[in-house]
Amino acid sequence: MRKSLLPRFILLSTIYYLLSTGLCGCQDKALYKDTQVLMGTFVEVISPDENAKDIVFAEIKRIEDLLSKYKPDSEISKLNKLGQLKVSPDTLFIIKKAKSFWQLSDGAFDITVGPLLDLWGFTDKKFYLPSKLEIEGILKFVGSDKLLLQEDDNMVKFKISGMKIDLGAIAKGYAVDCAVKKIKEKGIKSCLINAGGQIFCLGDKFGKPWHIAVQNPRDKNDILTYLDLKDKAVATSGDYEQYFFKDNHRYCHIFNPKTGYPVETDFISVTVVAADGLTADALATAIFVLGKEKGEVLAKKFPDVKVKIIEERDVSYNK
Repeated sequence: MRKSLLPRFILLSTIYYLLSTGLCGCQDKALYKDTQVLMGTFVEVISPDENAKDIVFAEIKRIEDLLSKYKPDSEISKLNKLGQLKVSPDTLFIIKKAKSFWQLSDGAFDITVGPLLDLWGFTDKKFYLPSKLEIEGILKFVGSDKLLLQEDDNMVKFKISGMKIDLGAIAKGYAVDCAVKKIKEKGIKSCLINAGGQIFCLGDKFGKPWHIAVQNPRDKNDILTYLDLKDKAVATSGDYEQYFFKDNHRYCHIFNPKTGYPVETDFISVTVVAADGLTADALATAIFVLGKEKGEVLAKKFPDVKVKIIEERDVSYNK
């Protein structure tokens, strides 16, 4: 579920921020903005405090170094290779939360889909349409019930050799949450962090909420709706982030862990607004997998969450 780099990062999630001014002349109205490539995407930080960006980038890189399956020395890479590992509190926490979302979503959200991403070519971008027999062979490695967590010594174990976890559907949300915590500790009260569409709006922008636009995934010139947010996270999952075509059929990077196939739905995307990035990130994926009816049931378990589902019939197309 890892997001790859695309030329236009606002298309990566169909969410972006709207600013009426950039760095303006009035000193007390200045917004400082900077961008770095982290966690496989563009991370942008905007704040009246010029120190915010350095704090955010450092914290997100720290989390990336722990959780990225693409970094050989990360804890996740070592766990996937060894099948068990004593991990840091951060890694144990996010795996525990992921398993909780697996339970709440009746298995729709599952970080053990790593072998499926490998099989279909989403890990190395060598896309491949496997046979039903190949998929059935891989499914024995999938299922968060096969993840064992020993909280007394921070040990994570796989029940079956060959399992792999992929935190792409939850790691960016958690990383942004950690960054928000760090800048709050430094007394920063206003900041927007956009990690490839995983956004947190801390405080407000000069007395007004941060103004976020939700873009049509099928037409970059079309804005579907706007969100005015303060102290909220927003995340989107959809079929446009990573996909390939085979025989005129679109196969997206979000998998149904029970069937082993990419999700097929009338949805294009699911946008979730929540109090924290981890919840928004995980719920957006879970709801996309579950579908509208079951997804709405799941969302009701989180009273402060708001969900926007975009279906094919809701959008126009850029011809």
